[in-house]
This record gives sequence, structure tokens and C-alpha cells, in this order.
Amino acid sequence: MYRVKEVFATLQGEGAQAGRVAVFCRFSKCNLWTGREADRHRAVCQFCDTDFVGTDGQNGGEFETPEALARHVAAFWPGSFSDAENPLVVCTGGEPLLQLDGPMVEAFHAQGLSVAVETNGTLPAPEGIDWLCMSPKAGTTIVIEECDELKLVYPQEGQDPADYDHIRASERFIAPMASPQVISGADAFRDANTRQAIEFCLAHPQWRLSVQMHKMVGID
Repeated sequence: MYRVKEVFATLQGEGAQAGRVAVFCRFSKCNLWTGREADRHRAVCQFCDTDFVGTDGQNGGEFETPEALARHVAAFWPGSFSDAENPLVVCTGGEPLLQLDGPMVEAFHAQGLSVAVETNGTLPAPEGIDWLCMSPKAGTTIVIEECDELKLVYPQEGQDPADYDHIRASERFIAPMASPQVISGADAFRDANTRQAIEFCLAHPQWRLSVQMHKMVGID
């Protein structure tokens, strides 16, 4: 059984794939937080701003087989599934690797979808993933040592980007942290973190800046 919060077509908003059309498949559940505000003070990741609880989001639900979920996701691709379009599903969460397995990756491929995954890196990834983006959180143990894209939300208390120098990654990004609360002064908080992120990248050119383009242009 696969539990999915929501499925929707949009543009990838950050990182190396920014601007690319994709179908997002947001799996329910995470191993760093329940997703409920009452539990945020106990969460390993306290800055998460994503709703991944349950299956009641747009086009979400429970799927008995990998094939059923793959067909459901493929139905939201806005194009024709031509090789030129290179249809992409982005598996995210929550933490998608709590549910995404080898048969699910194979089922996506059978539908003509390339598979991208956004993970916190604390769980092993199945074979066959086409693009693996890892975003480690402070205070966790990382088990993935190679990925296509390493993306750090910055700054995080107790986390130094140098902690991940051993990770083999084709791309390295620093993403300014945004406030999870809608409060007065949130924009100033975001701006301060963006300035810090810019300064860090200027001092460490192996890292690139990644901003949340989708929020800037007003898309999901």
C-alpha cells in the first residue's frame, strides 16, 4: 500500500532541475517529524513548511500496487510522453524513501517517466532512480554517500556544510532557510538568511545558490 498526500503537475522550483516541468508525487509521512504542529517542538527538522499528513491533498489517495500509482501519476503529465519531453516524476514528501521501493521505480519507468527523488538522506535509496537530490538535516545520520544533487537548507544550527565534504555529488546547492511560521518579520528573516547564503557561496565557490523560484512566481 502506497499512501500519497498529493499529485500535481508544475515546474520544479529549485535546484539543478529548476524550471523543468514535472509531476510531483508527494508521499505521506516523514521520519523526522509527524507533520503535526503539536509535535513540532519534538521534531528533528523543525523548519519544515510542507503538509504531508494523510492522503487528502489534491489527487492524493491510497494505492494498492506500484502499477496503480504509476498510472495515476502518469495521467497528470501535461504533454505527450515523447522522448523530447522526457517526462519526469519528482517523488517527495515528507520522506519518500519510507515508501518508494524498487518495484515503484520500475512501475514509473514502465509508464515512460524518469524518476527524481528528494530525500533527507537517512534511508537507503532503491536502484534505478534517475536523479537523486539529498537535503540533509542537522542532527541526523546520513546513509547515502553519493547523489546527483546535494542541497543544504542554510543556515541550520548544528550543521556545517563541510560536514558533507565526503558526499559525492554532481551539484552542490545552498538554499536559504525560510521561516515556517507566517509571522510579522518573516520576510526580514528570509532576507537575512539569503544574505548569509550568498556570502557563504561567495566564500565557497564549489556551492551554488538555490532559491525557491516557485514561491517567487506564485506556483505550487
